[in-house]
Amino acid sequence: MPALLRRYFPFLNWPRPTAAELAADARAGFTLGLILVPQAVAYAMLAGMPPITGLYAALVPPVISVLWGSCQLLGAGPVALTSMLVAGSLAGLAAAESARWVELAIWLSLMAGAIQILIGATRLGMVVNFLPGAVVGAFTQAAAVLIILSQLPAMLGLSWSAARTAMAHGDAAGVLASIDWPAFAFGVGTLVFLVALKKHSKRLPIVLAAALATGVISWAIGYGARGGAVVGALPAGLPQFTVPKLLDWEDYRSLLPAAAVIALVSFVEALSSAKTISRSTRKRWDENQEFIGQGLAKLASGLSGAFPVSASFSRSALNLFVGARTGWSALFAFACVLASLLFLTPAIAHLPRAFLAAVIIVPVTNLIAPGFFVRLWRTSRPEACIAAATAAATLVAAPQLQWGVLAGFILSLGYFLYQRSHPRIIEVSVHADGTLRDRQRFGLPPLAEDLLAVRMDAALSFVTANQLEHFIIERCRAEPGIRRVLIYAGPINSIDVTGVDTLTYIIGTLRDQGVSVYLAGIKKQVEDVLETAGVIRLLPAEHVFRTEREAIEHLRAA
Repeated sequence: MPALLRRYFPFLNWPRPTAAELAADARAGFTLGLILVPQAVAYAMLAGMPPITGLYAALVPPVISVLWGSCQLLGAGPVALTSMLVAGSLAGLAAAESARWVELAIWLSLMAGAIQILIGATRLGMVVNFLPGAVVGAFTQAAAVLIILSQLPAMLGLSWSAARTAMAHGDAAGVLASIDWPAFAFGVGTLVFLVALKKHSKRLPIVLAAALATGVISWAIGYGARGGAVVGALPAGLPQFTVPKLLDWEDYRSLLPAAAVIALVSFVEALSSAKTISRSTRKRWDENQEFIGQGLAKLASGLSGAFPVSASFSRSALNLFVGARTGWSALFAFACVLASLLFLTPAIAHLPRAFLAAVIIVPVTNLIAPGFFVRLWRTSRPEACIAAATAAATLVAAPQLQWGVLAGFILSLGYFLYQRSHPRIIEVSVHADGTLRDRQRFGLPPLAEDLLAVRMDAALSFVTANQLEHFIIERCRAEPGIRRVLIYAGPINSIDVTGVDTLTYIIGTLRDQGVSVYLAGIKKQVEDVLETAGVIRLLPAEHVFRTEREAIEHLRAA
C-alpha cells in the first residue's frame, strides 16, 4: 500500500486484530458506550445545547478521533470542561438551546477543529507547551468549581430565582417551597448512589444503572407529565450531516478567541490521557497526528449539528481499565450510541434533569485537588501565585472562562520574560573539585588577585546582553585592580546579533582601560557565530581556551 495513502489514512497501519482482541474490545466498547450515552446527554445540557446533540457528538466524532489520531484507546466525545467552555463562550450571544445558540456552537466546533488540524498539519504540536501546567491545573480546578455550582440548583430541584427572593426576605418556608422534592430525590439519590459505588465504577456500569432506575421511576410516577424537569421528547434517527450557513464577519471575530482556547485546552486534556495510555501500553503516540485526529473529530461534531468534543480522561482510563486492546473498541461504543439514537430516545426522554446534573457533578469532583496549590507553593511560589491568579480570574470572568486561561498565559509569559531578562551572573573561582564554581556561595578566594572570572547561566541575547555588560563594566570601574577578565561561556548555548555586539563592546572598552579579556569553554554553535562575526580575531589566540581547566592553569600561572 502506498506510503502516502498510509500517511493520510493512519488507520490503514493498524494490524489485523485477533479474535481475542476483538472480544476484549467488544467488552470494553459496550461498557464505554453504556456510560457515554447518559453522559453525552448531560454534557449537551451543560453546554446549553439540546440534549439530542450530545448523542450526535458521541456518535461519529469518537470514531473519527480514533481513526485519524495516534492513540487508539482515547475515549473522545462530549466532556465537561469543553462543554462548560462552550456555554461560557456563547453566554450573552444567544439564548441557551435556541437555534442561534446551536448555530454558534456548531461554528465554534468547526473553528476549533480547523485550528487543531492546522496546528497538526504544520507540525506545531509543541504549542501546547506554551500553556504551563500550573495555569492549566488552576484553570481546570476553577472551572470544575463553576461546573458544580452551575449544576447544584438542578440537582437539588431548586428554583434559584424563587429561593433567592425568599432568602432576601428571610423566608425559610419560601426557600423550602422553591424546591421540587421529587427532583431533589432524583438528584441527591443519584449523587449518593454514584459516590457510594464510585470504587466499582470501572467494573460496573453504575451510571447506566442509575439512569435505568431514575428513568423507570420518573416514567412510573408520571414526573414529566406533571411538569417535572425531564429531558423531554427527542427526535429519533441519525443526525443530518450538513454544512451550516455562513455567519456575519463580526460573529467569527467574536468566536475566534474562544475557539482558540477550546482548541488548546481540550487538547491538553487529550494530551494527559494519551500520555497515560502510552505509558501503560508502551506504544508511541504523535502529538501532531493527535491534533489532526482531535480536529477532525470536532469538524465531524460540527457537521453533525453538535458542539466541540474532546478526549475524556475518565473514559480513556476506563477504556484502558476494562481491557480495550485496539481502536476497534470505539466502533463497539459507536454501536451503543447508534442503538440509543434509533431505539432508545423515548426512554431517554423520561430521564430527570436532576439525574443528569448529578452525573455531571460526580466525575467533575475528581478535578478538584487543593493539594495542587500546596505543592506549587512549596515548589515555586511565583508559579503558585500565577496559578492562584488564574483560578481567581476564571471565577471572576465566569461564564467567559477563556479569559481565565488568557490571564494565566499572559502572567506566565511575563514571568518567563522576567526570568530571562534577569539571568544568573556570578563571579567564579576554583572549587576543590577543580571546576569553576560560585565564589560567594562556596566562600572561595579569587582565581588571581587581578582577575575577575565571570559566568552567565543563560543565552547571550538581546534580553541578557545588557545585564552581562553592566556586571563586568561596573565591577571593573569599582575595582581598579582588575587587569584581566575571564568570561566562562560554558553555560551559554546560543548568541544573537545583540550578544555579538555586546561582546565586541566589552572587549574594546576593557582593552582601552588596559584590561585583557579571556574566553573559555565556548560551545561550537556559539564559536561558529563568533568566528563569522570576527569577534574571536579581536583576541590573541592564547586568550581563548577550550576548557575551564586550561583557563585555570594558564591564568593562575600568569
